[in-house]
Amino acid sequence: MKTRFTLALLLPCLGGFAQTLTNDGATITVSAGATLYVAGSVQNNAGGTLSNTGTVELTGDLTNAGTLASPGKLLFSGTANQMLTPGTATVGTLVLANTGAAGQRTLALPTDLTLSTALILQSGLLRTSAGATLTLPDGATLSGEGPGQYVQGNLRIVRAAGSGVLDFGHGATLDRTGLGQVSITRTAGLQTNNLSRAVGLGTPTAQGIDRIWTVETGTPPSAAVPVTLQWVADDDNGIASFAITQAWRAPLGSATWAATGNSGAATVSGSSRSFSFTTVALDRLTLGGLAAPLPVTLVAFTASPQGADALLRWTTASELHNDRFEVEASADGRSYRRIGTVAGAGSSQTAHHYQLVDPAIAHYGTSLVYYRLRQVDTDGTAVYSPVRTVAVDRASQPAGLALFPNPTRAAATLTGAQPGAVVVVLDAVGRHVLDVTADADGKAALALPVGIATGVYVVRTGTQALRLTVE
Repeated sequence: MKTRFTLALLLPCLGGFAQTLTNDGATITVSAGATLYVAGSVQNNAGGTLSNTGTVELTGDLTNAGTLASPGKLLFSGTANQMLTPGTATVGTLVLANTGAAGQRTLALPTDLTLSTALILQSGLLRTSAGATLTLPDGATLSGEGPGQYVQGNLRIVRAAGSGVLDFGHGATLDRTGLGQVSITRTAGLQTNNLSRAVGLGTPTAQGIDRIWTVETGTPPSAAVPVTLQWVADDDNGIASFAITQAWRAPLGSATWAATGNSGAATVSGSSRSFSFTTVALDRLTLGGLAAPLPVTLVAFTASPQGADALLRWTTASELHNDRFEVEASADGRSYRRIGTVAGAGSSQTAHHYQLVDPAIAHYGTSLVYYRLRQVDTDGTAVYSPVRTVAVDRASQPAGLALFPNPTRAAATLTGAQPGAVVVVLDAVGRHVLDVTADADGKAALALPVGIATGVYVVRTGTQALRLTVE
């Protein structure tokens, strides 16, 4: 029969332990107000219990294979790298006060851990493994992050539903109004492509800062969300200037990055950096310091309503090996689809003006339509512009018209037209493709020309129009 050993520490400090304090089947209790100081490591083996409502301070590692119930404080105060292997521990407050030399003051966390009360950084780095996450649930706090003193790896902070702008404490501030519960996981300092730093920002090799924030919300945003991201110089990832900074976004689970929100100069003060923008979609966010958001010099890009349509205009001051612009649209700001292509000017040092009309935008079925440009070089390299939006005029929604099948490959049928009305099919730039007359039932059979190009076409009758996609 194993002996149950309870050590109730009533003194403010108890020291003098050997290199490793091993608990092999006993119960050690550290009471509130007491401190158990270990000049070395703690090994809590299977069957052992370490109950702590006071403070456990150690200069070595803590390995738990038994029961670690610590609503109190775990304090790591070594002078060399340390490790916390929590097992199934419950921990309230974790304090890192490692005073080792640079490169020798890291607390490693190889598995997941949740802190119910606080993470306090006084000195040193806390580094999670690539597959581990340190979580601060709603109510738990983070303090002390700064240059050379922050969480590398995955730090997840969860906040309950609320309203207004909220600083999550790990470099992300956003307006959480209407988003429900918000969880933001910051992955930083791992120097790993598309895990802690984005790759392919504008060009295949361009990288962002060594921080990615993954935002998960209870309710998707219904409008653009103001966001501010902050980081320290430690995670600049070799970017020399943030005079022009762009926010970038990728869907959850994706490594395909597209520009989002505005571009501009980041605020740089000493080792701290900050950049604010708005975005209609959250998911994975990061920042890049770029010479320009496009390889061409894009001086203007606007999207505005034009009756039932959207008019897109853009101007370049200069272009280098610019093959084309692909115009993309989205009903939700996340999933984009190409709606037209406009040829570029190749290489030019003079201004060029472009435009494209997106017809009958009420059929996106949303109150706001999102647009962006995909600029493609002659070598196939592609980059994205910032996003623009157009509000849909619900009064322009056609009543009774329908097209099927849509998308199609060769033919479609329009229903709901006026009997005897002319039905016209136009391409994306307004060129005539075909016209037919609706029968007595208001139907029109649209037999598209053989070899018609894929893309978006406009089917008009009277003052009404529908979009037809040819695949």
